[in-house]
Amino acid sequence: MNIWMLIWSVVLVAALIAESLTLQLVTIWFAAGALAALIMAWLGCSVLSQMIIFTAVSALLLCVTRPLLKKLQVRNVLPTNTEAEIGRLAVVTEQISNADDTGRVRIGGVHWKARMSQDDMICQAGETVRVEQISGTTAYVARVKI
Repeated sequence: MNIWMLIWSVVLVAALIAESLTLQLVTIWFAAGALAALIMAWLGCSVLSQMIIFTAVSALLLCVTRPLLKKLQVRNVLPTNTEAEIGRLAVVTEQISNADDTGRVRIGGVHWKARMSQDDMICQAGETVRVEQISGTTAYVARVKI
């Protein structure tokens, strides 16, 4: 076994390990290029031809498969849980005062601890607010402009 067979084997294994850790098809093209270069080294081809094959196979697979994978990628991800609540209207069920650390709102039938997005504002029970952010179990809200 010559040194270049060892080098290409290490590159191949490293690329496969990296790919198995990420599962994002980041290094699979380089693993294929390393495999092609390893075969070239096994056949006794020159180091220059091995490097050319590694680069060509990696680049060709990257250019051909990447656009296909982008088409198959899921684009319309529906927001879940708290992400779906951002921007919704809520009704204040307990006065919201950041200074007093009080406040609750009802968002779609679920009660949340609430804080105002602006520190100095107070909202009374019954007012309508818009959810701007949710952090943990606290909804940060702002008055709805009428």
